Amino acid sequence: MPTALLLENLHPQARQILEAAGFDVVTRTGALDEAELIESLAGVQVLGIRSKTQVSADVLAAAPDLEVVGAFCIGTNQIDLQAAADRGVAVFNAPFSNTRSVVEIAIADIIALTRRLTVLDKEMHAGIWNKSATGAHEVRGRTLGIVGYGNIGTQLSVLAENLGMSVVFYDTAEKLALGNARRMDTLDELLETADVVTLHVDGRSGNAGMFGAKQFARMRPGSIFLNLSRGFVVDYAALSEAVLSGHVVGAAVDVFPEEPKRKGDPFESELRGLPNVILTPHTGGSTEEAQEAIGQFVANKVRDHLATGSTNLSVNLPNLALDQRPDAHRIAYLHRNVPGVLATINATLAEHGVNIEGQLLATRGELGYVVTDVSTLVEPAVVQALAGRPESLRLRLLS
Repeated sequence: MPTALLLENLHPQARQILEAAGFDVVTRTGALDEAELIESLAGVQVLGIRSKTQVSADVLAAAPDLEVVGAFCIGTNQIDLQAAADRGVAVFNAPFSNTRSVVEIAIADIIALTRRLTVLDKEMHAGIWNKSATGAHEVRGRTLGIVGYGNIGTQLSVLAENLGMSVVFYDTAEKLALGNARRMDTLDELLETADVVTLHVDGRSGNAGMFGAKQFARMRPGSIFLNLSRGFVVDYAALSEAVLSGHVVGAAVDVFPEEPKRKGDPFESELRGLPNVILTPHTGGSTEEAQEAIGQFVANKVRDHLATGSTNLSVNLPNLALDQRPDAHRIAYLHRNVPGVLATINATLAEHGVNIEGQLLATRGELGYVVTDVSTLVEPAVVQALAGRPESLRLRLLS
C-alpha cells in the first residue's frame, strides 16, 4: 500500500480520492521545515503540499521512496523541479482550478480601492460618519493594466471589460488579446497608461524584484496597485513609500516574500497600517470551490501516475499517457534522452521472449520517458538490464 503525506490543510477531497485508490494517507495541518520534511518522508511515495513547504534538492535526495509530488496550487517555484526530474519524481500542479477565484478577488479589490471602501469602513467602525464622494470613483471608464497575460490575466481582462473598463496588458511572450484589450510594447508604456496596475506573473527566478521604486514612479499619479502573484516580485518598501506619498492611492497585496508557515503565526510587513491598503493572507485562490477543484485535480493526477504511469500535465517530466490495455503488464521507464534507448528496451524484451502490445515515447529536453505494455510478466533480468544502464533514471513495473 503506497503512503501519501498531505500537508498544509489540503481539501478533504484529496484524501478521499487517494484513500479510495488504496493509499495510506497521513495529513498534517501546516508546512514543515526541511529537517522535519526529510524525517517525515521516510517510506512515503506521495507528497502533497501547497505553497509554503519547500521541496529542495536535499529533501529529494533524502527521500528515495518518493515518486510524485502534488502541488495543490498554481505555483511550483517551491519545488526544485530539476532535482525532482533527475530522480524520476513527477510533479503535478493545478494551473487552472483556482483561476476564477483569483480573478474575482482582483475585481473585488479594484472596486473596493477605487471607492475607498477600506477608509470608509475604518472610519465607520471608529464611529465617524464621513459621507463624501471625494476620492471615490467608478471603475467604468478607467484603464486596467495587466502585467502577465496568462490564465488569470486573460480571464480578468474579459471580466474587467464587462465592467466597462479599458484593458491594456504586457507580457514577455506573444499572447492573443481578448475582446478589446490592447497589448503594450513595454512595461513602462503600460504603467504610464493604466489607472490600475495588477501583477499576474509566474514564479520564475527572473521575475524576482521586477517591480520596485522605478516602476512605481512610472505609474500615473493617483493610480492603484495589486499584487496577487508572487511576493518576491515586488519591493514592498518602495510600495509603502509610494502609498505614503500619495502617488499610489490604493493597493491590494495577497502574497509576501516571507509568509508565516502556520495559521495563527505572527505576520509582519511594512504595508501594515497604511491607508486604503488591503492585505490578505495568500487567499486569492482560496475559496471552497477552488480548493475542492484543486483537491480533485491534483489527487487524480497523482493517483493516475502511480497506477498507469501517466505524466500528462506534469510540469517537470515528458508528458505521456498510454491507454491501459487489459491483462497487459506495463513498464514505465524514465531515462536520459540519448540515442538508442528505445532500441535497447525493445532488444532486451525480445531477448527474453517478451511481446510488446503497446508503446509510447515522449521527450522533454534532456529527459525521455517511454511506457511499454507487454503480454507477460517482466522478469527480474529485464529490470536489471534496463535499470542498470547509465542513462536510466527510474524504472517502475505497473500491472
